[in-house]
Amino acid sequence: MTQKERYERMIAYFEQSRPTAQTELEYKDPFQLLVAVILSAQCTDKRVNMTTPALFAAYPDAASMAQASPEEIFEYIRSISYPHNKSKHLAGMARKLVEDFGGEVPGDLDELQSLPGVGRKTANVIASVVFHLPALAVDTHVFRVANRIGLTHNSKTPLQTERELVKHIPEEKIPIAHHWLILHGRYVCQARKPHCGECGIAEICKQYLSNKKKETSC
Repeated sequence: MTQKERYERMIAYFEQSRPTAQTELEYKDPFQLLVAVILSAQCTDKRVNMTTPALFAAYPDAASMAQASPEEIFEYIRSISYPHNKSKHLAGMARKLVEDFGGEVPGDLDELQSLPGVGRKTANVIASVVFHLPALAVDTHVFRVANRIGLTHNSKTPLQTERELVKHIPEEKIPIAHHWLILHGRYVCQARKPHCGECGIAEICKQYLSNKKKETSC
Protein backbone atom coordinates (compact mmCIF):
# COMPACT_ATOMS: atom_id res chain seq x y z
CA MET A 1 0.00 0.00 0.00
CA THR A 2 1.35 3.41 -0.93
CA GLN A 3 1.30 6.37 1.43
CA LYS A 4 -1.18 8.09 -0.86
CA GLU A 5 -3.53 5.12 -0.68
CA ARG A 6 -3.23 4.95 3.12
CA TYR A 7 -4.23 8.59 3.46
CA GLU A 8 -7.08 8.24 0.98
CA ARG A 9 -8.54 5.24 2.80
CA MET A 10 -8.13 6.89 6.20
CA ILE A 11 -9.92 10.04 5.03
CA ALA A 12 -12.70 8.04 3.37
CA TYR A 13 -13.30 6.06 6.55
CA PHE A 14 -13.48 9.10 8.83
CA GLU A 15 -15.64 11.05 6.40
CA GLN A 16 -18.18 8.27 6.71
CA SER A 17 -17.79 7.42 10.40
CA ARG A 18 -17.16 10.92 11.83
CA PRO A 19 -18.50 13.45 9.31
CA THR A 20 -19.05 16.12 11.98
CA ALA A 21 -16.10 15.54 14.29
CA GLN A 22 -15.43 18.50 16.55
CA THR A 23 -13.78 19.47 19.83
CA GLU A 24 -15.27 18.06 23.02
CA LEU A 25 -14.40 21.22 24.94
CA GLU A 26 -17.45 23.29 25.80
CA TYR A 27 -17.36 26.99 24.91
CA LYS A 28 -19.53 29.83 23.60
CA ASP A 29 -17.06 32.08 21.84
CA PRO A 30 -13.40 32.23 20.71
CA PHE A 31 -12.21 33.61 24.05
CA GLN A 32 -13.80 30.77 25.99
CA LEU A 33 -12.33 28.20 23.63
CA LEU A 34 -8.89 29.74 24.03
CA VAL A 35 -9.21 29.55 27.81
CA ALA A 36 -10.43 25.95 27.63
CA VAL A 37 -7.60 24.86 25.34
CA ILE A 38 -4.99 26.43 27.62
CA LEU A 39 -6.53 24.58 30.56
CA SER A 40 -6.65 21.30 28.63
CA ALA A 41 -2.88 20.91 28.42
CA GLN A 42 -2.06 17.62 30.20
CA CYS A 43 -5.63 17.51 31.47
CA THR A 44 -8.78 15.79 30.25
CA ASP A 45 -11.51 17.66 28.40
CA LYS A 46 -13.97 16.20 30.90
CA ARG A 47 -12.19 17.87 33.82
CA VAL A 48 -11.91 21.15 31.91
CA ASN A 49 -15.63 21.11 31.14
CA MET A 50 -16.37 20.59 34.83
CA THR A 51 -14.23 23.60 35.72
CA THR A 52 -15.00 26.26 33.13
CA PRO A 53 -18.68 27.04 33.89
CA ALA A 54 -17.84 28.75 37.18
CA LEU A 55 -14.72 30.35 35.67
CA PHE A 56 -16.69 31.78 32.73
CA ALA A 57 -19.47 32.97 35.03
CA ALA A 58 -16.88 35.03 36.91
CA TYR A 59 -14.84 36.07 33.87
CA PRO A 60 -16.98 35.82 30.71
CA ASP A 61 -14.59 37.77 28.49
CA ALA A 62 -11.03 39.02 28.17
CA ALA A 63 -11.83 42.39 29.73
CA SER A 64 -13.14 40.86 32.95
CA MET A 65 -10.36 38.26 33.22
CA ALA A 66 -7.75 40.95 32.57
CA GLN A 67 -8.83 42.58 35.83
CA ALA A 68 -8.26 39.39 37.82
CA SER A 69 -5.07 38.34 39.53
CA PRO A 70 -3.55 34.89 39.04
CA GLU A 71 -4.47 34.15 42.65
CA GLU A 72 -8.13 34.91 42.00
CA ILE A 73 -8.19 32.80 38.84
CA PHE A 74 -6.44 29.97 40.69
CA GLU A 75 -9.42 29.51 43.00
CA TYR A 76 -11.58 28.55 40.01
CA ILE A 77 -9.10 26.17 38.36
CA ARG A 78 -7.42 24.53 41.34
CA SER A 79 -8.69 21.08 40.26
CA ILE A 80 -6.96 21.43 36.88
CA SER A 81 -3.42 20.13 36.34
CA TYR A 82 -0.72 22.77 36.94
CA PRO A 83 -3.19 25.38 38.22
CA HIS A 84 -0.53 27.84 39.40
CA ASN A 85 1.13 28.12 35.99
CA LYS A 86 -2.18 28.13 34.12
CA SER A 87 -3.68 30.86 36.31
CA LYS A 88 -0.67 33.04 35.51
CA HIS A 89 -1.00 32.25 31.80
CA LEU A 90 -4.72 33.08 31.76
CA ALA A 91 -4.22 36.39 33.55
CA GLY A 92 -1.39 37.37 31.22
CA MET A 93 -3.23 36.16 28.13
CA ALA A 94 -6.34 38.18 28.96
CA ARG A 95 -4.34 41.34 29.62
CA LYS A 96 -2.45 41.02 26.34
CA LEU A 97 -5.70 40.41 24.44
CA VAL A 98 -7.12 43.61 25.87
CA GLU A 99 -3.97 45.69 25.45
CA ASP A 100 -2.86 44.48 22.01
CA PHE A 101 -5.95 43.08 20.30
CA GLY A 102 -8.89 45.03 21.67
CA GLY A 103 -10.05 42.03 23.67
CA GLU A 104 -10.58 39.92 20.53
CA VAL A 105 -8.85 36.60 19.81
CA PRO A 106 -6.60 37.04 16.75
CA GLY A 107 -6.65 34.59 13.85
CA ASP A 108 -2.98 34.91 12.93
CA LEU A 109 -0.81 32.05 14.20
CA ASP A 110 2.12 34.27 15.14
CA GLU A 111 -0.16 36.67 17.01
CA LEU A 112 -1.82 33.79 18.82
CA GLN A 113 1.55 32.43 19.90
CA SER A 114 2.49 35.83 21.29
CA LEU A 115 -0.11 35.27 24.02
CA PRO A 116 1.05 33.83 27.36
CA GLY A 117 0.31 30.13 27.61
CA VAL A 118 -0.28 29.72 23.89
CA GLY A 119 2.09 27.43 22.01
CA ARG A 120 1.87 26.11 18.48
CA LYS A 121 -0.61 23.36 19.34
CA THR A 122 -3.04 25.74 21.05
CA ALA A 123 -2.67 28.31 18.28
CA ASN A 124 -3.43 25.66 15.67
CA VAL A 125 -6.57 24.58 17.52
CA ILE A 126 -7.90 28.14 17.60
CA ALA A 127 -6.93 28.79 13.98
CA SER A 128 -8.70 25.66 12.74
CA VAL A 129 -11.77 25.58 15.00
CA VAL A 130 -12.56 29.30 15.12
CA PHE A 131 -11.16 30.57 11.84
CA HIS A 132 -11.35 27.36 9.75
CA LEU A 133 -7.75 27.73 8.63
CA PRO A 134 -5.72 24.74 7.39
CA ALA A 135 -3.88 24.33 10.69
CA LEU A 136 -3.49 20.92 12.32
CA ALA A 137 -2.77 20.70 16.04
CA VAL A 138 -0.67 17.73 17.12
CA ASP A 139 -1.18 16.53 20.67
CA THR A 140 -0.12 13.20 22.20
CA HIS A 141 -3.10 11.39 20.65
CA VAL A 142 -2.49 12.70 17.14
CA PHE A 143 1.24 12.04 17.42
CA ARG A 144 0.67 8.45 18.56
CA VAL A 145 -2.11 7.57 16.09
CA ALA A 146 -0.30 9.04 13.09
CA ASN A 147 2.81 7.04 13.92
CA ARG A 148 0.96 3.77 14.58
CA ILE A 149 -1.13 3.91 11.43
CA GLY A 150 1.86 4.87 9.33
CA LEU A 151 0.72 8.33 8.33
CA THR A 152 4.13 9.52 9.48
CA HIS A 153 7.50 7.80 9.26
CA ASN A 154 10.03 8.11 12.09
CA SER A 155 8.61 11.47 13.12
CA LYS A 156 10.37 12.60 16.28
CA THR A 157 8.49 15.79 17.15
CA PRO A 158 4.95 17.17 16.96
CA LEU A 159 6.13 19.70 14.37
CA GLN A 160 7.51 16.95 12.12
CA THR A 161 4.22 15.09 12.47
CA GLU A 162 2.23 18.23 11.66
CA ARG A 163 4.25 18.94 8.53
CA GLU A 164 3.89 15.37 7.29
CA LEU A 165 0.14 15.31 7.88
CA VAL A 166 -0.63 18.64 6.21
CA LYS A 167 1.50 17.60 3.23
CA HIS A 168 -0.78 14.63 2.53
CA ILE A 169 -4.21 15.76 3.74
CA PRO A 170 -6.21 17.98 1.35
CA GLU A 171 -6.23 21.56 2.63
CA GLU A 172 -10.01 21.75 3.07
CA LYS A 173 -9.96 18.64 5.28
CA ILE A 174 -7.10 19.69 7.55
CA PRO A 175 -9.27 21.44 10.19
CA ILE A 176 -11.41 18.33 10.78
CA ALA A 177 -8.51 15.88 10.49
CA HIS A 178 -7.24 16.95 13.91
CA HIS A 179 -10.55 15.92 15.46
CA TRP A 180 -10.63 12.64 13.54
CA LEU A 181 -7.23 11.63 14.85
CA ILE A 182 -7.61 12.90 18.40
CA LEU A 183 -10.99 11.22 18.89
CA HIS A 184 -9.68 8.01 17.36
CA GLY A 185 -6.77 8.10 19.79
CA ARG A 186 -8.99 8.95 22.74
CA TYR A 187 -11.55 6.18 22.24
CA VAL A 188 -10.10 3.51 19.94
CA CYS A 189 -6.34 3.71 19.41
CA GLN A 190 -5.56 4.24 23.08
CA ALA A 191 -2.01 4.45 24.35
CA ARG A 192 -1.75 1.35 26.54
CA LYS A 193 -4.40 -0.92 25.08
CA PRO A 194 -5.61 -0.01 21.60
CA HIS A 195 -8.96 -1.54 20.62
CA CYS A 196 -7.77 -2.93 17.31
CA GLY A 197 -10.78 -5.23 17.02
CA GLU A 198 -13.04 -2.18 16.97
CA CYS A 199 -10.88 -0.13 14.62
CA GLY A 200 -12.31 0.63 11.22
CA ILE A 201 -8.90 1.35 9.73
CA ALA A 202 -6.96 -1.61 11.14
CA GLU A 203 -6.50 -2.92 7.60
CA ILE A 204 -4.32 0.09 6.74
CA CYS A 205 -2.55 0.35 10.12
CA LYS A 206 1.15 -0.45 9.89
CA GLN A 207 1.46 -1.48 13.53
CA TYR A 208 -1.62 -3.71 13.45
CA LEU A 209 -0.50 -5.40 10.23
CA SER A 210 2.99 -5.86 11.62
CA ASN A 211 1.63 -7.48 14.80
CA LYS A 212 -0.61 -9.80 12.78
CA LYS A 213 2.34 -10.85 10.64
CA LYS A 214 4.36 -11.71 13.74
CA GLU A 215 1.49 -13.78 15.17
CA THR A 216 1.17 -15.69 11.90
CA SER A 217 4.87 -16.48 11.74
CA CYS A 218 4.98 -17.84 15.29
